[in-house]
Amino acid sequence: MSIVKKGHQISVHYVGTFADGKEFDSSRTRGAPISFEVGAGQMIKGFDAAVAGMTIGETKKVTLKPAEAYGELDPDRRQTVPRTAFAPDFELEEGAPVQGRSPNGAPFVAKIEAINDDGVVLDLNHPMAGKVLNFDIELLSIDNEATEE
Repeated sequence: MSIVKKGHQISVHYVGTFADGKEFDSSRTRGAPISFEVGAGQMIKGFDAAVAGMTIGETKKVTLKPAEAYGELDPDRRQTVPRTAFAPDFELEEGAPVQGRSPNGAPFVAKIEAINDDGVVLDLNHPMAGKVLNFDIELLSIDNEATEE
């Protein structure tokens, strides 16, 4: 029986839920499993670690703390930008996501946290930062099991 190890290319189905049970993502809903190389940094740290040691057909439920997923909320990832950073006809709305480019041209996604006289406060944390995530994982295949040691 093959066991998942670092370097294996695998396919899994998963359902992700928040601590309150609300679903945030599901490969089953999309109707397509995800494939990735274990240990290659393609998945969040805790998910990658959770599949290690699984066998084909096995299911597993895991709960990931923020440090194992998208990290803790970082107050230093908030930034106030002038209103002039937005097009004059752009409708500013608290809680809305925005996309832009940093001064060095790198793309970013942020959430409008507040609109005040000083400008627009953007939260640049990942939208899932600070959240506990639950995953139901089913291992479907190990695509390169011939390379096992």
